[in-house]
Amino acid sequence: MVADWVRCAGCAGLVYGKRFTRCAHVCPDCGRHGPLTARQRLDQLLDPGTAEPLQAVRTVEDPLRFTDTRPYPDRLAEARAATGLEEAVVCVRGRIEDRPVVVAAMDFRFLGGSLGCAVGELITEAARTSLRHRVPLLLVTASGGARMQEGVLSLLQMAKTAQALAALDAAGVLTVSLVTDPTYGGVAASFATLTDVIIAEPGARLGFAGPRVIEQTTRQRLPEGFQTAEFLLENGMVDTIVPRPGLRSALGRLLGLGQPAPSSGSSPGSGADPAGEPLRPGAADVLLRNPEELAERDPWEAVRLAPR
Repeated sequence: MVADWVRCAGCAGLVYGKRFTRCAHVCPDCGRHGPLTARQRLDQLLDPGTAEPLQAVRTVEDPLRFTDTRPYPDRLAEARAATGLEEAVVCVRGRIEDRPVVVAAMDFRFLGGSLGCAVGELITEAARTSLRHRVPLLLVTASGGARMQEGVLSLLQMAKTAQALAALDAAGVLTVSLVTDPTYGGVAASFATLTDVIIAEPGARLGFAGPRVIEQTTRQRLPEGFQTAEFLLENGMVDTIVPRPGLRSALGRLLGLGQPAPSSGSSPGSGADPAGEPLRPGAADVLLRNPEELAERDPWEAVRLAPR
């Protein structure tokens, strides 16, 4: 249910609820990108009616029989009741601008989008599905990090998901990460930053430890905007920043690289690229999947060409 009025967490201005929804939860005054649930994210990105949930996976719940002020199973039950989700990630097959894709969208409402055994297995299953069908994998991240209630087993999911992405890399299957606010801890240190292309929403924060922890540890003042998408783009940690209204079209173009245009059924080299623009002669041969086919380049020339 949409609230009548929404207060922007950025400028503290009041936005009419229905307008806020029409703007995809982006403040029309200051441009701050508000959080989206996993379902809202999928509805925004995928072509209508194309989402097909992946087969459910079974994992061990409460492997450590963990209890702090409350038993871990109680916290899981509460999160499921509040969100309507089984876990902190939703994995589906679908299409974006008629391009096939496997999407794993995280939901921060479910225990802070924390990475536990179930989330790790779901991300890995999404990667397996992507590999099996040879379609791109899109990871939409929103997480506070590893799930403390599962201890070292949670940390092992970093290696597990990294291995799954390595298999896609070896097979030449495109992987894309869409970093949303916030993405921290074990997720930032594993699959969120291991994809071929890393896209971030404006203002999204990405890092391992939070700025306050880093400052207290190093006893140094951090640069302004540290760990924001803009800072990370300037320092080469993300590839591009795309505002939410332009994500579908940007992802559609990206997913179409090296694939025929869906409407015409044309193949690469037939005269048009996936966005419908005429191709240069021989442009169909530009896409290389084998690194051994790349031309030799002087290392110092590569350093000089890198963005500053």
